[in-house]
Amino acid sequence: MTPATTPLASAVCSVASDCELQQRIAAADTYLATRPGVVGYVLRDRSTGATYRNSNAGALIWTASTIKLAMVVDLLSRHYAGNLNLSASDQHLIAAMLHSSDDDAADSLWSRYGGPDHTAFNANFPRYGFSDFAPQRGFSDIYPYWGFQKTTANDLDRVINYTLTRLDPADTASIVHQMQNVDPNQQWGVWGAGPAMAPGNKDGWSQEQGGWVTNSVGFAGPGQRYTLAIMNSLGGQGGYDDGVATTTHLSALLLGGLSTP
Repeated sequence: MTPATTPLASAVCSVASDCELQQRIAAADTYLATRPGVVGYVLRDRSTGATYRNSNAGALIWTASTIKLAMVVDLLSRHYAGNLNLSASDQHLIAAMLHSSDDDAADSLWSRYGGPDHTAFNANFPRYGFSDFAPQRGFSDIYPYWGFQKTTANDLDRVINYTLTRLDPADTASIVHQMQNVDPNQQWGVWGAGPAMAPGNKDGWSQEQGGWVTNSVGFAGPGQRYTLAIMNSLGGQGGYDDGVATTTHLSALLLGGLSTP
């Protein structure tokens, strides 16, 4: 399977796992055609390198709290490089962002480490592949602000893969553990892969200008073999429950019970 923007179920494949993914992608895209709003997703097999981006993978959509994963990556990277010294309190706030998507924790860290003009995080994000993002003016007193930015499923794909491959191994292991043990308020989206696939995710949900968004980025499978980034903008065509149902069922179709030879 090679990167594409159309279903690959009819393509010739030489690896059994690729063939299975192609069939799942076809079923997933058929399902999405029946769902409200715009859904962009990127599915990656980190073992074979096979990657699939649907036609909306580059659509700019409100990040909601998925941007918190990029914030965590930046903070840990700066700490590892010796550019800042994260305190025990900071580490607690990072854990709160990952576990329950705590907004107050994100506000505290954005204020503490965003610099006097609040641009430090955004200036660093492209280093981690988070480069499509676009901060939005006119929605808060602070600009840029983590809570009002847009990005793409492509961005989320790059940042989750940076998390798994480029951070200090101890930091990667900590993030993986925390994403596999999130609060019930985040047990949807990529979580839909099911317990047998040991999924972990960082979800983002909010009612924004244009309606609800329900996004999810994470991994599943032995050794976090598969990554999945989903952005779902309902566009006024549905609500939170509709979006959660879409992202969770999409994850189940793509990853649930997937063979991992």
